[in-house]
Amino acid sequence: MRLLRSVFVMALLLAMPLLFSAQPPDPPGGFGPPPCGEPFGAVCPIDGGVSLLIAAGLALGGKKAYDMNRKRS
Repeated sequence: MRLLRSVFVMALLLAMPLLFSAQPPDPPGGFGPPPCGEPFGAVCPIDGGVSLLIAAGLALGGKKAYDMNRKRS
């Protein structure tokens, strides 16, 4: 029974990419316009989540540097 369940789970995991496609197919006439404007036009904005991750990384790095500095003294 355990072997049958393992085989079923592996088959399901291997079939998932075929069952769930994340993006629609490309249009038949080409790739279409760029996603964020013309080549020299508006640029894609960085989402607020990215800036929060950068701030969290800076805070964590600062704390680690402070702790290492404090440990030496």
